[in-house]
Amino acid sequence: MANKAVQKVATEPRMSRARYAELKQMLDGRRKEIQAEVKGKMRGVREEGTWGGKLNEVLDAVESSEADIQEDLEFALIQMKSETLNKINDALARLEQGDYGNCYDCGEEIAEKRLRALPFAVRCKDCEEVKENAEQRERQVAARRGTSALFLDM
Repeated sequence: MANKAVQKVATEPRMSRARYAELKQMLDGRRKEIQAEVKGKMRGVREEGTWGGKLNEVLDAVESSEADIQEDLEFALIQMKSETLNKINDALARLEQGDYGNCYDCGEEIAEKRLRALPFAVRCKDCEEVKENAEQRERQVAARRGTSALFLDM
């Protein structure tokens, strides 16, 4: 039986060279774009000495609060971009291994349009919807259990 599994893997079609080249180009381009954005933000922080750029200005309480909020938003944006960059690097590694571009659940090719929008997608649109719906049902059940547990404590 193990021979059948080995034979099946050996006979599965590999990703075409054209699809591989296209996906690699897309991922590399996205990675460079995000790296440039992150580097630009970090360079701006170093030049200005602060996220909001108001290091040497005297601020009243409202301006100070607004500057703090802006700094928090910019920091969160950098974190999100860094996480996206890590996911793209993981996607590039999966591409090199031949695991990129196919759905984890059904094995079908993930649509190019989806990969362009979400380059680190691991599921096709249909399988992702099924997963999200199942997670939503689990959250609803958990919320109901939590609500009923509140009444049991009385």
